[in-house]
Amino acid sequence: MSNQMWGGRFASGPDAIMEEINASIGFDFRLWRQDIAGSRAHVAMLAQAGIVSEADAGAILEGLDEVAREIESGKFSFSRALEDIHMNIESRLAELIGPAAGRLHTARSRNDQVALDFKLWVRDTIDDLDVQLADLQQALVDKAQEYAGAVMPGFTHLQSAQPVTFGHHLLAYVEMISRDRGRFRDARGRLNECPLGAAALAGTSFPIDRDATARALGFDRPTANSLDSVSDRDFVLETLAAAAIAATHLSRFAEEIVLWTTPQFGFVALSDKFTTGSSIMPQKRNPDAAELVRGKSGRIIGDLAAMLIVMKGLPLAYSKDMQEDKEGCFDSLQSLSLCVAAMAGMVRDMTPRVERMKAAAGSGYATATDLADWLVRALGLPFRRAHHVTGQIVAMAAEAGLELEQLTLAQLQAIEPAIGVEVFEALGVENSVRSRTSYGGAAPENVRLQARAWAQRLAGEKKD
Repeated sequence: MSNQMWGGRFASGPDAIMEEINASIGFDFRLWRQDIAGSRAHVAMLAQAGIVSEADAGAILEGLDEVAREIESGKFSFSRALEDIHMNIESRLAELIGPAAGRLHTARSRNDQVALDFKLWVRDTIDDLDVQLADLQQALVDKAQEYAGAVMPGFTHLQSAQPVTFGHHLLAYVEMISRDRGRFRDARGRLNECPLGAAALAGTSFPIDRDATARALGFDRPTANSLDSVSDRDFVLETLAAAAIAATHLSRFAEEIVLWTTPQFGFVALSDKFTTGSSIMPQKRNPDAAELVRGKSGRIIGDLAAMLIVMKGLPLAYSKDMQEDKEGCFDSLQSLSLCVAAMAGMVRDMTPRVERMKAAAGSGYATATDLADWLVRALGLPFRRAHHVTGQIVAMAAEAGLELEQLTLAQLQAIEPAIGVEVFEALGVENSVRSRTSYGGAAPENVRLQARAWAQRLAGEKKD
């Protein structure tokens, strides 16, 4: 069966293999809303410029409305023989309104059409992701406010380092997600130029008004170079890069949840909503939602790598290779959306085990730095000397099987005679976190202030 949309250039239909490799309707059907929006703006501009008649433009607009209703209701029949969403919609439009449908494609090409549709889809998806990421931030902020003073171990090299609080730990991810949202906003700002009117690669001789179509579709301006307009996929690459970084952040958090829910850590519990059981071990409660978030990050990162590889050797302007831009992008952003939703759900669902975290915070000589700092402040020792003295005290405590605060004053003075009884005020984990009052530090009051500031900022965004 020949594709009549191509006119007379090709007399015979495509080989089955060619049809299979060429067709994109199996995935680009997702662009139908954007394709119809672009066509509406284009035909309205054509009528305003006197390139098509008002009657034909009216018929086209009514036909596009009917196509949209059919797709929305599930009555539309997508055809692989028509290759893509653009041909499918135009073919159905011709069935509905007759020859007037053929005027819709005046002064545009599938090259600028697909660039437009894809930009619109990516822009819409960025907007949706921003709402989701803000919701995840809200979940983290709410939990951080509730547990601003809940002491837990802070780690470096996954070894106990210094006490922090659970709220402080959660706010670290609020900051990461804020940067993720900023990267997506930056990508959105750069993509917000309209390629419609660039046609195949060289523009058009018709007296079109590209500013009008750009305004109608919510773009800041039209693209300035027709070659770049149809060959640019920076907007995909940049968005996928932002997605890969965001997925990496979610994966790091997911890994912590996996660790925290083990019996060995026991820092948090998840309900049955986000865990599964074992087919053979009845005692198991597996953090599958977190593990899947961690796993899907690999897919998202891979989609970015694949897109970079597709684009790296393409000369200007359009090449069919660029049809490979969509499946990975759809997969990546939809996977990220699911991961963000799952993570927000887990944050709201998790129950911190405060006493277990506090006990763990005191193990591993986590207040050793506090002791060294006290030696500097109270006794005036140079820090390197204080560090050496503290190391000797830790070694003594380890040999005795005691925590630092369990040592007697006599034991401490055996290493540094100037130490007084007030040293014990620096050794408890709660004293330790209360002392971290520097800006951005782990002191509970700092955490409460930061959480309140974030809550106000997020509430302001909702009002805007």
